[in-house]
Amino acid sequence: MGPLTGVSVIELAGIGPGPFAGMLLADMGADVIQVDRTASASSWIPGFMGRGRRSIAVDLKKPAGKAVVLRLIERSDILIEGFRPGVAERLGLGPSDCLSRNPALVYGRMTGWGQEGPLAGTAGHDIDYLAVAGALWPVGPDSRPPPPPLNLVGDFGGGAMFLVVGVLAALIEARDSGHGQVVDAAMVDGSALLTTMFHEMRAKGLWEDVRGGNLLDGGAPFYDTYETADGGYMAVGALEPQFYAELLEVLGLSREELPAQMDRSGWPVLRERFESVFSTKTRDEWEAVFSGTDACVSPVLSWSEAPRHPHNLAREVFVDIDGTPMPGPAPRFSRSAFRRPGGPVQPGANTDEILSELDLDEEEIADLRAGGVVV
Repeated sequence: MGPLTGVSVIELAGIGPGPFAGMLLADMGADVIQVDRTASASSWIPGFMGRGRRSIAVDLKKPAGKAVVLRLIERSDILIEGFRPGVAERLGLGPSDCLSRNPALVYGRMTGWGQEGPLAGTAGHDIDYLAVAGALWPVGPDSRPPPPPLNLVGDFGGGAMFLVVGVLAALIEARDSGHGQVVDAAMVDGSALLTTMFHEMRAKGLWEDVRGGNLLDGGAPFYDTYETADGGYMAVGALEPQFYAELLEVLGLSREELPAQMDRSGWPVLRERFESVFSTKTRDEWEAVFSGTDACVSPVLSWSEAPRHPHNLAREVFVDIDGTPMPGPAPRFSRSAFRRPGGPVQPGANTDEILSELDLDEEEIADLRAGGVVV
């Protein structure tokens, strides 16, 4: 039921990358207990990223609530939190508090700026972390300000993914050493690291400091998108010479009548020819024409279209949960099959069940409820 079966995780509920990291761990089989606020249990909005885990709603500002969470931590492998630096400490749930109760605990911290540095205590969002990391500046055409690439790069790519890698690496080390540690995952760090290849290309003179003028930023006409006759779009990624040759063949263009592929001065001519040809057919017609070729050309699908694409259907890239399609677990494992993800968990849905696992009896649980410590 997933390669992380048997791994126990406490997730102090937050937004963005924290829940996404919890979802990834739960998808891979970990028993993730989400510690929600008591107030959120009465204002619940279903969240896709809340799938696959259990939830207990606790008032962390009450000593008895903190005590409940510390008892959970004593029997857990990993804790993840996404508060600003210092908040967990003020709640009495910082690394020293938790590691004193469970020395082998891996304590994962998810922030934008990191736990120290001049900006550590300031507010920010994905776009700010990308900006300072140098990952936002290269995006978009040079004639306009850089557009935000959704919040995929900072929150999820540079944030949640590095948090998951970090806590799993630390878990392996903890099982050898018997000692846990703090994993400081910052979106500015991860976003910068994602740009490694481009720093190398720039160092080798293969990347110019002009947005929209390079090989992978929309500058190259053979790595871009083109509008079709019906207002759809086709994505072209024919970088290698053999794929580029096949692209020209399928489009009915003669190499001898065009500038050389890597002649930047000829790129405007190539782009004009590609735009002209792609405008002659609909997106579906072009998809059929390119089907089975190695020209690296694909239709640009919408949110509603992607779950219905034959390839995505065959691989179950999207799964139906409670009548709603959502992206399924990734990556795939040859032996440790994923369990089918459950639906989003309502805050506090498993409160009694989790408290019972802490060996609290019905009277003790009733007292916690009566005192507003849990709901």
